[in-house]
Amino acid sequence: MSPFSLDGRRALVTGANTGIGQAIAVSLATQGARVTCAGRRNCDETLALIAAAGGHADFLALDFADPLAGQGVFAGAGYSILVNNAGIIRRAESLDFTEADWDAVMDVNLKAVFFTTQAFAKAAIAEGNTPAAVVNIASLLSFQGGIRVPSYTAAKHGVAGITKILANEWAAKGVNVNAIAPGYIATNNTEALRADEARNAAILERIPAGRWGAPEDIGGTAAFLCSPAARYIHGAVLNVDGGWLAR
Repeated sequence: MSPFSLDGRRALVTGANTGIGQAIAVSLATQGARVTCAGRRNCDETLALIAAAGGHADFLALDFADPLAGQGVFAGAGYSILVNNAGIIRRAESLDFTEADWDAVMDVNLKAVFFTTQAFAKAAIAEGNTPAAVVNIASLLSFQGGIRVPSYTAAKHGVAGITKILANEWAAKGVNVNAIAPGYIATNNTEALRADEARNAAILERIPAGRWGAPEDIGGTAAFLCSPAARYIHGAVLNVDGGWLAR
C-alpha cells in the first residue's frame, strides 16, 4: 500500500462546507478515507464533489459555538483522523473590542479545538483506532500579530501551542498531532482582498511564489499529514504560504 494512502480510515473534518475545509475533505476522500463533513451549515456541495470523485462521505451537523459540541461524536465510531478547520473571526480595534466578540472567537477557534480533539483522542486510544492523526488549522497569525483581530490572533497562537502539548503527550500513544498555517488562500473569505487592486498587489509582492494559494494546496498538505508517510512528524506547525513568512 502507498505510504500516502488513507484506505480504510474514517475522518472527520470540521467546517467542510466551503473553501479550505472543503478542499481538505475532498483530498482525504480521494486518498481513500471515508469523510464526515461536520459543521453548522450543510455540506451538500462538498458531498457532491466527493461522490463525483468516487469517494464516500456523510454530513454531521455540529455548531462549535458550543465548544463541547463534539463530545459525543467519537466513542464507538471508528474515527482515526480529525481535522479541526472550523473557525470564525471578529474585527475591531483593540481599544474597542468587546468581551462578547472575544469569547465567541475563543470558544470556536480554541476551546472547541481542544475539547473536540480530547474527545477524539480518548476514543481513538481506548478503542485501538491508532495510528491516528489530528491536523489543526492554524494561521500566519499563529506567528504574527495582525491588526484589528485580537481574539483571532490569540486563538491561533493558542492553536499552535496546544498542537505542541498534545503532540508531546500523545506521540507515544500512536496519535500524531500537527497543524497547518495557511497563507493567503483564494477563498470566499478573501474575495474582498483580491478585488482590492492595491491590497492584492501588495500581498502578491510579498509572496515569493507570486500567486495566491489554492484551497487544494492546503488539502494536499492535510492528506499528507494524516498519512503513514507523516508518521514521524509530531507537533509541527507547517506553513503553507507560498513563502510569505520566509520573506
